[in-house]
Amino acid sequence: MGSSSMAGIWPLAVLPLLLSLSLSLSISTTAKQTYIVHMKHNTKPDSFPTHHDWYAASLQSVTSTPDSLLYTYTNAFDGFAASLSDEEVEFLKQSQSVVDVYEDTLYSLHTTRTPAFLGLNTDLGLLDGHHAMGINQSSNDVIVGVLDTGIWPESKSFYDSGMPEIPTRWKGECESGPDFSPKLCNKKLIGARYFSKGYHMASGGRSFLKKPKETESPRDQDGHGTHTASTAAGSQVANASLLGYASGTARGMATSARVASYKVCWVAGCFGSDILAGMDRAIEDGVDVMSLSLGGGSAPYYRDTIAIGAFTAMERGIFVSCSAGNSGPNIASLANVAPWIMTVGAGTLDRDFPAYAVMGNKKRFAGVSLYSGAGMGKKPVGLVYKKGSNSTCNLCMPGSLEPQLVRGKVVICDRGINPRVEKGAVVRDAGGVGMILANTAESGEELVADSHLLPAVAVGRKVGDVIREYVKSDPNPTAVLSFGGTVLDVRPSPVVAAFSSRGPNLVTREILKPDLIGPGVNILAAWSETIGPTGLETDTRKTQFNIMSGTSMSCPHISGVAALLKAAHPTWSPSAIKSALMTTAYVSDNTNSPLQDAAGGALSNPWAHGSGHVDPQKALSPGLVYDISTDEYVAFLCSLDYTIEHVQAIVKRPNITCSRKFNNPGNLNYPSFSVVFTNNRVVRYTRELTNVGAAGSIYEVAVTGPQAVQVTVKPSKLVFKNVGDKLRYTVTFVARKGASLTGRSEFGAIVWRNAQHQVRSPVAFSWTQL
Repeated sequence: MGSSSMAGIWPLAVLPLLLSLSLSLSISTTAKQTYIVHMKHNTKPDSFPTHHDWYAASLQSVTSTPDSLLYTYTNAFDGFAASLSDEEVEFLKQSQSVVDVYEDTLYSLHTTRTPAFLGLNTDLGLLDGHHAMGINQSSNDVIVGVLDTGIWPESKSFYDSGMPEIPTRWKGECESGPDFSPKLCNKKLIGARYFSKGYHMASGGRSFLKKPKETESPRDQDGHGTHTASTAAGSQVANASLLGYASGTARGMATSARVASYKVCWVAGCFGSDILAGMDRAIEDGVDVMSLSLGGGSAPYYRDTIAIGAFTAMERGIFVSCSAGNSGPNIASLANVAPWIMTVGAGTLDRDFPAYAVMGNKKRFAGVSLYSGAGMGKKPVGLVYKKGSNSTCNLCMPGSLEPQLVRGKVVICDRGINPRVEKGAVVRDAGGVGMILANTAESGEELVADSHLLPAVAVGRKVGDVIREYVKSDPNPTAVLSFGGTVLDVRPSPVVAAFSSRGPNLVTREILKPDLIGPGVNILAAWSETIGPTGLETDTRKTQFNIMSGTSMSCPHISGVAALLKAAHPTWSPSAIKSALMTTAYVSDNTNSPLQDAAGGALSNPWAHGSGHVDPQKALSPGLVYDISTDEYVAFLCSLDYTIEHVQAIVKRPNITCSRKFNNPGNLNYPSFSVVFTNNRVVRYTRELTNVGAAGSIYEVAVTGPQAVQVTVKPSKLVFKNVGDKLRYTVTFVARKGASLTGRSEFGAIVWRNAQHQVRSPVAFSWTQL
């Protein structure tokens, strides 16, 4: 999906949250608006007992408005958020203690078979010395912080039966609200906070009146936050389903881990000042994993709220997982690309929800649907499709259909622009009795199932084109729709979702993103009971579980698996956990063929799937890891030609000098490679591997790559005498003479392997001219 139709992945109720807004979007609704002020942390005068006092005084020096100070940040950022006029901003910028002042920015949400698909059933048995029961018990001490739309605490996914006491180190709490009592929290859901000052300010303080249902509390009135939290660490719930679909036991990735919810997203979106406040508090509270299924566009790291907060989290040992975005298959459409963040794309499961459309010419076409009503019977009815040069009726936009044309008929609606479920509502309201939702080239063959309000079948582009042609060529076209429930063991799977955002990484071309993919299509998880499964206001159905799609769904899968790795290896750094997940990911589907891309049906590549699809079992025992220290990340930032102030904004250290920097940002000890040939023919990277396997391990290297590049690895054999040993190797990439590849990209891999392990790193090659 392109960014213009990004909201098509989501129910109507979250449509305002899914406006494809870049990080450069300013929030401007009144004379005053929210700004984030970056202060020189080490210049606080001794006369102020705390930084909060100093920030408040700095603010009072330029404004007489009470309550201008919205947030004081103590962990994630050096500075504060405040409501300021343009003139007040200019006054602040003149202060020697102020590094810069940034306008607040709007981020958007990126919206059970999964555990079995990932090899995480309860009867795991031995996982390379780690018994599943032991990992589950260890994960009682792991806390997953979810920054999202809040939580539905009554969900069975957050029952705490059999859980031990809350870890004594936990500093978090459950805040109260008009519809939320702290008593709703328990040993599973151990924290629930909300942050609304940035949102409140951007809406002129009136937005809660615009939507009476939305109250200022940790309660989830959207469903998205409950879905992501239960995906990451929900308890096991038997007999879960969405209106009979995907029936079975629903469970999160880390069923014994604790959940802490930080509500930072509201009806208008997720504001940077609120996100930063949530991250700031989550760090202080003591989370071990931070999961954010939201993002904006690309921006330098010092202007990226999530990247800045995540750096401190990483430094404190917190693993940060973020969704890559739903702007695929457009290239260079990624969000959350900082190298200290795990950037997660989306793939399919081996489960499907088949539905069928039979034409009057007896041809039967397969699609998908989660429709659960009475159906339309077995009698064919008229089939209509109208596409005019200046009409939106082919898209089934609100008000576009003529009742006299569609009444009693099945309508073909092209996918795109408005939400898929809304199209069905438009058809129903115009008198139609069914819908065929047909993909266009943009979505290709990707099929996303929805809980439609009328009989509806979603079909791919190829089938859609055949059906459209049938309507044009037959004087009396008819169709009848039927529904096939739930099927398992679908092949091939996984397939990269067409909507999953793609590389290359425009912020730093030398860092390959996304990092990997996880399940993100048709995912069953817990749901808020204040809203129907489609999110439409006219949808009065209530359900405890819902099926959703998006990189929002794949991100918490990785967050939960990271929690399991944290439990199994409590001394590992976030970078080591990230490396284990990436180097053990697989790049073949369940037919033993290379991963495919749903966008065009062709083979996928690392700009779509990164290192591959997550494999939790193998990640528990990766053999070797690429670890990265904070100082190495600082050297990386210094290699980007940022000013010292820009680096300090991210690193939050007063004594940064950038005396150490890489000659190429690609020399960061990253688990993947991105080689950019500009006016040079030779690129050389050095990496360091740490042995987390057995003593005496010997690895040999295997290289694959395009004919246009010669790849040499020295040494070609690594002998690790002891556990914890670190050994370096150098890779030299030489573009062959005469290869005119400007604007092109190629891919390969570097694999260190022995009888027990394959430590695989993808390589992306691109040719550009300065």
